[in-house]
Amino acid sequence: MIDYLFSVFSYPFMLRALIVGILVSLCGALLGVNLVLKRYSMIGDGLSHVAFGAMAIAAALNLAPLAASVPVVILAAFFLLGVKENSRIKGDSAIALITCSSLAVGVTVSTLSGGMNTDLMNYMFGSILSLSDTDTALSIILSVAVVFLYIIFYRGIFAVTFDESFARATGVRVDIYRMLTSLLTAIVVVLGMRMMGTLLISGLLIFPPLSAMRVTKNFKATVILSAIISVVCFVIGILVSFVMSTPVGATVVIVNLIIFIITNLISVIKK
Repeated sequence: MIDYLFSVFSYPFMLRALIVGILVSLCGALLGVNLVLKRYSMIGDGLSHVAFGAMAIAAALNLAPLAASVPVVILAAFFLLGVKENSRIKGDSAIALITCSSLAVGVTVSTLSGGMNTDLMNYMFGSILSLSDTDTALSIILSVAVVFLYIIFYRGIFAVTFDESFARATGVRVDIYRMLTSLLTAIVVVLGMRMMGTLLISGLLIFPPLSAMRVTKNFKATVILSAIISVVCFVIGILVSFVMSTPVGATVVIVNLIIFIITNLISVIKK
């Protein structure tokens, strides 16, 4: 079994996929806990559609899709946060507004520029095995930066996640930490699109935290368990995907679904 694993990851494309996938899964699990607790779970879905629109425009202009979409999605995250704070447009409406508009722009631009090419299809449905050396390097740098910033500002993120009013009263810069969370989420969404695809990226943010919350109620324990579940599910998913020739993103989500069902059963038994 060990020899087989070594043989699988002896391929350069599999090794790149494993490294990037583990880092992105870790980032998604860390931020996913905060998003789920704040009921912002579907922001990832909205931002992924913004990223698809940006990548379609970048492809039409012969720009690097991954590098070009990062700043656009970051701006969209800040804008979406501003819209959510507007009492006239509620959270669900804001996300739907962003999602539909961005997807429409992406499809229209790609059609006018000659139709969906292979690269855009990979971003739509996920294809981590086609990562280039440039994409790998950029993904590693940004993922490490996300983990570093999350650890450094953990206390502030924790305070803002549970009670913004109390955090503000105790001197915490709530707006700064809210913006930081949006920034990190935007980066993770863009990086995760290559692995999961536009249609499945939310699974990377939602499933591991929900599974962890079925087992533990402590915030720090939930974050740690969520990270472990996310990484384990990705490794299992990419191996199953390689053996059965199934899409990586869909396989990872199915593995996460199985773990979610198991943790629910554990929760029921404990009660």
